[in-house]
Amino acid sequence: MTEFAIAALPLLALLASLLFGRYPGCEAALRLADRLASRPRTSAPAAGSSPRPRPPALRAPHGGLLVALGLAQRPPPFAT
Repeated sequence: MTEFAIAALPLLALLASLLFGRYPGCEAALRLADRLASRPRTSAPAAGSSPRPRPPALRAPHGGLLVALGLAQRPPPFAT
């Protein structure tokens, strides 16, 4: 019972602060938005100044995708 109460305390504290009209983290989010809005915008580099990134090389499936493809089966035919 005490483990549940200890785990529920942060949730109850957040709920109580919301009920009293306090929004935790609101000021920090506003400061971050102001900082991002006031940052000078950087212009995009010229078209010929940097090489374009190459697309990733195609490789055979591995890991979970390999297992998924190995276990995949066709569905049964539609019964008429």
